[in-house]
Amino acid sequence: MAGVQERQYEEFFGGFYFDEDALSKDISLDGLDKELEEHKNYDVLISILTNGEKQRDMATMVEGNLGHIEQDLIQDYIKDNDSLVLLHDQIHDCDIVLSQIGSLLSGFQVHIGSLSSELRSLHEKSLDLGVRLKNRKLAETKLAAFVEEIVAPPGLVNAIIDGEFLLAALKDIKQELERLRKKALSKVSAYVIGIFSSMRKPGTNIQILQQNLLQKYRHLVLFLKEHGIEKYNDVCAAYVDKMNKVLSEDFRVYLEALESLKLDIGVSTDVIGYDANVVDLIPRGREQLRNHRFMFSLGERSNILKEIDQPGLVPCISEANSLKYPYEVIFRSLQKLLMDTASSEYIFIKAFFRDESMFYRVFEGPVAVIDENMKLTLANSHDAICLMLMICITKKHQLVMSNRRLPCLDTYLDKALIYLWPRFKTVFDMYIQSLYQCDAKMLWVDGTHPHHIVRCYMEFTASLIQLNAECGDGQLDMSLKRLRLAVDDLLVRFAEKFATQKLKHLFLLNNCDMAISILKEAGEEAKELRRYFEEKLESNLVSFVDELLMEYFGDLIKFVKNHISEDLISYTECPNIADVEPVVKNFAVKWRTALELMHNEVVTCCSNFVSGMAILKAAMAQLLNDYNRLSECVKMIPGGSSLNRNLVSITSISYEIRKYSRTL
Repeated sequence: MAGVQERQYEEFFGGFYFDEDALSKDISLDGLDKELEEHKNYDVLISILTNGEKQRDMATMVEGNLGHIEQDLIQDYIKDNDSLVLLHDQIHDCDIVLSQIGSLLSGFQVHIGSLSSELRSLHEKSLDLGVRLKNRKLAETKLAAFVEEIVAPPGLVNAIIDGEFLLAALKDIKQELERLRKKALSKVSAYVIGIFSSMRKPGTNIQILQQNLLQKYRHLVLFLKEHGIEKYNDVCAAYVDKMNKVLSEDFRVYLEALESLKLDIGVSTDVIGYDANVVDLIPRGREQLRNHRFMFSLGERSNILKEIDQPGLVPCISEANSLKYPYEVIFRSLQKLLMDTASSEYIFIKAFFRDESMFYRVFEGPVAVIDENMKLTLANSHDAICLMLMICITKKHQLVMSNRRLPCLDTYLDKALIYLWPRFKTVFDMYIQSLYQCDAKMLWVDGTHPHHIVRCYMEFTASLIQLNAECGDGQLDMSLKRLRLAVDDLLVRFAEKFATQKLKHLFLLNNCDMAISILKEAGEEAKELRRYFEEKLESNLVSFVDELLMEYFGDLIKFVKNHISEDLISYTECPNIADVEPVVKNFAVKWRTALELMHNEVVTCCSNFVSGMAILKAAMAQLLNDYNRLSECVKMIPGGSSLNRNLVSITSISYEIRKYSRTL
C-alpha cells in the first residue's frame, strides 16, 4: 500500500522526494529555473512553495496515517479469510454443478437430434405408405370390374358340380395327366442317365461333374422317387453300374502303376536265421548287408506315419525320377485315394439319391479290386516291419474317417486289419522258427564282436517296440518275449562254439552291449528289455574280468581265493612263506608286461570303447584289491618280512593303472 501511495505522490508532484538525505545527495538543481517557469501556473506547486515547511510536515503525517490504514486493512482481511475460503469453495462447487448441467444439456441436445432424424424417417415412411395406398386403391378399382366379369354365377357352379358331364371330363383329363407323367418320367430318367454315361469318358473329373452339374438336378431324382419308383430304380441301377465300372477300372490302373514302383525288401529266404542267405551275405560287403537288414530296421520308414494325410504317389512322376518305395508307401497311397474317393462319393450319394445303401453297391467293385491285390501281396510278404506299418497306417486311417464323421469305410478298414494281423503273426513266427532251426555252426563267425544276426534282431525288436508304442494294442508284448528267448537260445549256441570261457563271456558281453545301444535309440518304451540286457551285460562282465585276471595273474588270483578271506583277518588255508614266495616274486617280474597285454587285448576285443573302459576299470580294480590282500597276508606270515623287497608298492600299481586309464 505504501508503494502505491508513493507512486501516486510521484504522479502529482513530478517525482519530488521529501527525504533530506536523498535531496542532499541525489537531486541535482540544474535546470530548476526552467522547470519552475514551465510549472508556474500549477496550483499545487504554488501552494507548496508558499507554505514550505508546513507542507512537509503534512506529508509526513499523511504517510503515517496511510501506514496505520494499511495495517487495519490487513487485519480486516485476516479476519475475513475463512469467509473468503468458504466463498471460494462455494464458487468451485458451483462451477462443477454448472459443468454437469452443461453435459446433461449436451446429451439432451444429441437426443433431440436423434429424435429429429427418426421423425424425418417416419415422415418419409408415411409418404411411402400413402403412395402405396393410393396405388392399391387404383388397382382395386380396375380389377373389380374384371373380377365381376370372370366370376361364374352360382347357378352355373351348381350345374357343373352336380352335372354328369364332370365325370367324363375328369376321365379325359386323368388320361392326359397319366401320359404327361410317363412322358416326364421318361425324359427325366433319360436325361439323368445320359449324364451318367458321360462319366465313362476318358479324362472326366467325376467329382467336378457331380458337384457342378448333377447336384443342380437332385430335385428331378426326387420327382422320380415320388412319382415313378420304377424309373427311379432304373436311374439308381444305371448310376451304380457305371460308377462301379469306372471306379473299379481307375483303381485297377492305379494299382498296376503303383506295382511298378514297389521296392522288394523281404522274401521267404530273408528271415533272420535263414542259413544260406545269411552265409552268402557275409563275404558280400557292408552295402549288401545293409540292404539285407533293411527289412529288420525301421529307420526312415517310420516317416510314413507322419505323412498320413499327405497326397498319394503320382506314378508318372515317380517313374520319371526312377524312384522305388517300400510297400507300406504304396499301401498308404492306395488307402488315401480310397478314403478321399469314398468320402466324396458317400457325401454325393447321400445328398443326391438320399439312399446311403447305394454307396456300398457302387464300391463293391473297387473294394474287390483292392482286396484281391492285398491278399496276393500279403501272401508273398515276409517283411514284418512293413506289415506292422500297414497295421499302423490302417488304424490312423480309421481315426481320419472318424474325424470326418463318415462311416462308409468302417467295414473295409476292419477287414483290412483282419487280413494284416494274422499275416504279421505268421511272418513273426517264421522269424522265431528260423532262429530255433538255423544251424549255429554254419552261421558262427570266429570272432567275439557282435554277430550280425543279433544286430538284426535288436534293430527289429527296437522297430517293433516303437511301432507298438505308436499304435499298438498290446498284442506284440508276448511275441517280443518269445523272440527274445529265441535269440538268447541262439546266442548260447554261438557262445558254445568258443574254446574258452573268457571268449564265451566276451562274445556275450559285446552282443549285450550292442543290444543296449540299439534299445537306447528306441526310447523309454524299450526300458524293460534294456534293463534285461544290462543285467546280462553286468553278469558277463564280472565273469569275463575273472577269466581275464586268471589268464594273466592266475597264480595271484588262485592264491588269494584259496588262502585269504575278504576281511583279511582269517585264512581259508593257513599259508606259509614257501607258498607265498613264488607268487610274490612272479608278480614282481611280470606285472607290468601282463598289464600291457591285458590292456591291448581288451581294447582289441571290445567293440565298444565305453564298454572296454568299464572292463579295464573293473579288472584293474579287482587286481589292485587282490594284490592288496596278498600284501597284507605277507605282513602277517612269520618270516614274511624277507619278501618286502619283492613286494610291489600299491602306489606303483595305482600309477600304472592310471596311466592306462588315461590312454582309454
